[in-house]
Amino acid sequence: MRLAPRFVLRAVVGIAISVVAFALVFRSVDPEVTGRILSEAAPGWLALVAVFLIVDVLIRALRWRRLLAPIQDVPFRATLAYLLIGYLANNVLPARLGELVRCHYLGDRQGLSRTTALGTVVVERVVDIAVVVAIAAFAIIVLSIRGLVASAVLVGVAIVLLLVIALAIGIAAHRIPGAERVAAAAARWPRVGELTTKLRHGLAVAGRPRTLSEALALSVVAWGATLLAFAAAGQAIGIQLTVGQAALLAAGVALAAAIPSGPASLGTFELAGVRIAQAFGVAAEPAFAIALLVHGAILLITSVGGIVALVRLGWRREPAAPSD
Repeated sequence: MRLAPRFVLRAVVGIAISVVAFALVFRSVDPEVTGRILSEAAPGWLALVAVFLIVDVLIRALRWRRLLAPIQDVPFRATLAYLLIGYLANNVLPARLGELVRCHYLGDRQGLSRTTALGTVVVERVVDIAVVVAIAAFAIIVLSIRGLVASAVLVGVAIVLLLVIALAIGIAAHRIPGAERVAAAAARWPRVGELTTKLRHGLAVAGRPRTLSEALALSVVAWGATLLAFAAAGQAIGIQLTVGQAALLAAGVALAAAIPSGPASLGTFELAGVRIAQAFGVAAEPAFAIALLVHGAILLITSVGGIVALVRLGWRREPAAPSD
């Protein structure tokens, strides 16, 4: 119950940020012009946007399965279902609580510690952010982008370094000088020690070179599919984006998703898309249209997929589910 006020506060703040973000977007765009652009979007290119985003989701499911492999072999179909349920939860809940939801489902259905599963998700997030920042940094160099966008990417680089250091500490915490004293103090709360051990077990997959290299490679492929989705969305409304421009859009909106906001990064996604596209010369209205097309397709695909997975799996917990 102590966490409830914090959760409510984060939700309120997140929704407020989304509202402000949308307000900033509508200050710079003409909704009627954007609506006309959307109404004239080419259906064939829109279908291609959906295809690329579906490939993206499939690759991400495969990546999570590879991260789980050193701990337990989870079938691809099951991994995809848990991932989609998590995405569905992210679409309706603030603070990316869907990550906990997918770990909960995997734990219930596969008999795996949910805390250990969460450790693999943490590794996944760090790998994802590292790849996104690398893509964004490459794009701003190619496009010679300066100003706020370039500064945001530099901040992203610093964050990645901090996350990598934190991950390394999490994996090797038991080897750090003074760890014995910390462990002895933690022994007063056995449950905390147990959960910490299980979390570190999940984080330890990052210490396997083959597993980590597979996760990095699959992340590059997944973001490549997202990049192509942005490029196809641009083509749908008559805007031909270069590879560098599509890459910066894809990476930029992903970094914006790290900003606390309402469910599904509503508002922050669109604001980032408009500001980034304007930085390389695309007018506000078509930039807004591209962001809406990609974001709308993401929400549709993940929501429909999540609902299908949820109906198939149901709400019931398995009797043998772990308690953590």
